Amino acid sequence: MSVNTGHINPADIKTGRISSGQIGSGRATTGRRAGTPDAPHDWQQDWEQDWASRGACRNTDPDALFVQGAAQNRAKLVCNGCPVRTQCLAEALDNRTEFGVWGGMTERERRALLRRRPEVRSWRAFFKEAQREFEGGVLPAQRHG
Repeated sequence: MSVNTGHINPADIKTGRISSGQIGSGRATTGRRAGTPDAPHDWQQDWEQDWASRGACRNTDPDALFVQGAAQNRAKLVCNGCPVRTQCLAEALDNRTEFGVWGGMTERERRALLRRRPEVRSWRAFFKEAQREFEGGVLPAQRHG
């Protein structure tokens, strides 16, 4: 079943029925990846696209992450220490996901971040560059000077 209407059920991402890489491409489908049933397995690509299968929330009821009010703070606790928190947040920011807790941020917090940083075109690239700089020991003051 094709899910390219732009209305992707977040539960499909969280449960791995849709890979995160399929969302932005408009190729979101449930089940097997279309056109690649016998292709060799690319583990690096999985790291990039199928991050949701490694999320701390993978065994959590998806409805617990799509709550309102004070319950959002409890939902954000699931993200603490998650190994793919940054990928999750980048996914939500790049796709302007309106609902739920993603990458430890509520929809209100994500909207505020998007307003503060309108120049960022790809949050995935932004976070990857920040990680490279951090790992390389580059301090924020050294970036532009």
